Amino acid sequence: MATQKLSEYELKRLENIRRNTEMISALKIYSKASQLFKPPSAVTKLKSEKKPKTETPNATRFSLRTRGVATDPSNSLFYSNTKSSNPNILDHLPMKEAYKGTHSDCSFIETLKQQSNGTAKMNKTECSFELESMSLNPENISNVVPGRITQTRFFPSNDFKMIVAGDNSGNIGFWNVGQSEVFLYRPHETIISGIVVQSHCLSKIYTGCNDGFARMMDVEKEIFDIVYKSSDKACISALSQPKNEANCLYLAEGSGVLTVWDKRIGTCSSLSGLALHRMRINTIDFNPENPHIAVTSSSDGNACTWDFRRIGGMGKGGNFPALRRFSHEMALQSAYFSPSGRSLAITSKNNTIVIYSGVNLKDAAFVNDVRSQTLSIFRAIWGWDDSYLFTGSTKRGIGIVSTAQKATVMTLESPLVPAVPHKFDAHSYEVGMLAAGTGGGQVCVWTSC
Repeated sequence: MATQKLSEYELKRLENIRRNTEMISALKIYSKASQLFKPPSAVTKLKSEKKPKTETPNATRFSLRTRGVATDPSNSLFYSNTKSSNPNILDHLPMKEAYKGTHSDCSFIETLKQQSNGTAKMNKTECSFELESMSLNPENISNVVPGRITQTRFFPSNDFKMIVAGDNSGNIGFWNVGQSEVFLYRPHETIISGIVVQSHCLSKIYTGCNDGFARMMDVEKEIFDIVYKSSDKACISALSQPKNEANCLYLAEGSGVLTVWDKRIGTCSSLSGLALHRMRINTIDFNPENPHIAVTSSSDGNACTWDFRRIGGMGKGGNFPALRRFSHEMALQSAYFSPSGRSLAITSKNNTIVIYSGVNLKDAAFVNDVRSQTLSIFRAIWGWDDSYLFTGSTKRGIGIVSTAQKATVMTLESPLVPAVPHKFDAHSYEVGMLAAGTGGGQVCVWTSC
């Protein structure tokens, strides 16, 4: 009777359901599905409960350095398969955990502690300096870091000839020129974009990284502290500090933003968040004679000079006019004041050096360095006076540009150079001592005296 009251549509629907049920039964789908699911046995439950007890706790750390055992970077608790967004990055990273050397770093630590407790000599050592007298000795070449060198810095002291170099994998290596030992640490995860060695305290070294972190290596505490984290994970592209300013660290991050970290308050100052350029800032440099005057170079094709005394009351996020703007067609890769502060050298992506001098830096001289046309990053640094600039050369040498002749006058070459040098630093107090970092992680030091 119930079937007679159903509509034609409902009858057809019931027929389809009956047919589908018969087909599924013939395939034995329900019986096979029931066999796939089996409730966990008592033995399985016991194993899952005991498993956490047999694992080594991640918080337990043992110092291989004190046991004289070489560390294996691939087995590191801190760096194994980590990325810049890893929430487990340590704010306070012990030096013993970051150490990747093959021998004890105790002697290195003690040396820097002694330097910080005493008074480091900072007098310029003069010698009969001639370009032709500069040479490269075999003992002045060393593999300092495993990756491509991105930063090279001398320690500002006469007491020892220490170099720190950073690479594209977050490593920093320390090497006392002429010695065989290299002390390697990995406080970061990716490209080292800046290194600052404090002249008043050699035991404190700042490092910046493309992962948006800036750390301070405090040798006295034997720790790498994170002093700044980029809020939007923007990369830190440059670090700098005026010679007369021990408390403030200037960082370039993101697309043309300047941030100032103040050691006295342990955070950013009111000058932070200043939009100086439209694109990435590649270098920050302070005038040696007027340390309140700075110059920045940017990928937006502009180099600008600034007077930071004028922006103290502007507050965070403010914009302010540059003292002078040097505009070029291509991205600028560096801008550095000369040792006297009276000249400015700017390099662009098309391997051109522009030397500004004269009153208000209005006189410009252009030098096209054809020997550096294949270098991906082209920068020119000043030597020990305003006479010469030093650049990379595809001949595995160092090009020397005369500011008087406005041309490349010679190239420092040696068959000992293992790769094309591209990151340079002139020792502040040793005239004729020039360091060059290569793409293979080596540092070569030319000397004159």
